[in-house]
Amino acid sequence: MKFINTIAVQTGRNLQKTWPTQFMTLLTVTLSVLIFSFFFLIYTNIIKTGEKLGDDLRLTIYLEEEPVLEMQAQLVRKIINFSPVEEIRFTSRNDAFKRLATQLGDNVDVLDDLDASFLPPSIEIYPQKNLNTLAQIQRFSEYLSTLPGAVKVQYGQEWIERFNYFTKLLQIIVFLSGILLIMTATFMVAYTIRLAVVARQAELEILRLLGATNNYIRTPFLIEGFLQGLFGSSLGLLALFFLYRWIQLRFTGPGILQLVQFTFFSPAIICIIIFASISLCIGGSFSSMRKFMRI
Repeated sequence: MKFINTIAVQTGRNLQKTWPTQFMTLLTVTLSVLIFSFFFLIYTNIIKTGEKLGDDLRLTIYLEEEPVLEMQAQLVRKIINFSPVEEIRFTSRNDAFKRLATQLGDNVDVLDDLDASFLPPSIEIYPQKNLNTLAQIQRFSEYLSTLPGAVKVQYGQEWIERFNYFTKLLQIIVFLSGILLIMTATFMVAYTIRLAVVARQAELEILRLLGATNNYIRTPFLIEGFLQGLFGSSLGLLALFFLYRWIQLRFTGPGILQLVQFTFFSPAIICIIIFASISLCIGGSFSSMRKFMRI
C-alpha cells in the first residue's frame, strides 16, 4: 500500500511540474483519436451500406430467344459454376409484358396496340449479398455476356464503380489516419515523458543512488502514459459521439442518413480503440524511460 501511495505522489508531482506539456500532449492524442475514429466510423458504415445495397443488387441478362427447359438448366449450371448466387429467375416475354403493365399503372393504355413480342426474354441473377460481390460484379458481368444467347448484361455499373472507388479511398484515409495516431501517441508521449525526466533528473539520480529500482523510477512515468492514452482516447471518442449525434439531429428527415442508417461504434470497437491508444502511449513512455535508464 505504501508503494502505491508513493507511486501516486510521484505521478502527481510529474504532472504538476510538466502540466502545460501534458495538456498539449493530451489535446494531440485526443485530436488524433478523433481524426482516426471519424474516418473509421465512416468506413464501417459504408461497409454496412454496401451489404444492404447488395440486397437489391441483381444482374439482368437479355436473351435473343426464350430458352427451353434443357437450355435453362445448362445456363443455371454455367452461372453457378462461375459464382455462387442467391437466386436465378427466368423471365419470359409475357412475364416481362405483365410487369411493364403493372409498372405503368394508370398509363397502361399505352400498351393497348402492342403485344409481348417487342420485349426480350431475360434472366435475373441475384448474387450473394456481401461487399466482395460488389467488387467482383464487373468480372461476373463480363462472364455472363459470353453465355449462349446473351445479348446484353445490365446492372448498376456506374454506382458500383463509384462505390468501390470511394471505399478504396476511405481505406487509404483510415490507414493514413491510423499512422498519424501511432506517431502522435507514441512520439508526443515519449517527448513529454522525456521533459518530465529532464525536469526531475537530479531527483531521479538521487533515487538511483539510494538504491531505488528501475521499476520504482519507471512506474510513475508509465502511469502518465496510461493516463494520456486513457483520457486522450476517451475524449476523442466522446467528441466523435457528440459530432455523430449532432449530424443525426441536424440531418433528420428524408435523406441519405435514412438510406444508410448511420450507426456509432459498438462497445467492442470502442474498447479496442481505447486499448490501442493506451498501449501506444505506454509504449512511448516506456521507450523514453528505457533511454534514461541506460544513461
